[in-house]
Amino acid sequence: MPTIPMTAAGHAALQDELANRIRITRPHLAERIQQAIADEPNLVENSEYQAALTEQGVNEARIAELEIKLARAEVIDVSKLSGETVKFGATVTLTDQDTGQERICQIVGEPEADAARGKISVSSPIARALIGKPKGAVVAVETPGGDKSYKIEQVRWLP
Repeated sequence: MPTIPMTAAGHAALQDELANRIRITRPHLAERIQQAIADEPNLVENSEYQAALTEQGVNEARIAELEIKLARAEVIDVSKLSGETVKFGATVTLTDQDTGQERICQIVGEPEADAARGKISVSSPIARALIGKPKGAVVAVETPGGDKSYKIEQVRWLP
């Protein structure tokens, strides 16, 4: 089974979510189900029971998913990495060659990717284009919106 690379922060976030779902969400949903049964014993027509049961299923599926990801996690300590070549964990400053707009992103594992926060998955098209390239390089990225070119302005190693 292949490992899933992730930063220490991403690993901690998944652990926190798992703990919350097990310790808080699971008991809360069980209580909602018991209360719904007490309020209306005819379970076929009990919409609150059906809703809580559905939520419980979603929660249990997410718990199983988190447990698998954490079991396969390969935590990479970004603070021990260095250099001016882009690799996993790097925080990269890019300049769009068409618009001149600057963009800062960190290359992280798939479970912790969040484009809105500047965290891009190591398997994304832009990360694949950047990995292995040095500061100053211009990379072409094939995106759904068309081809883009970025210049790597800076490579940093932030915890």
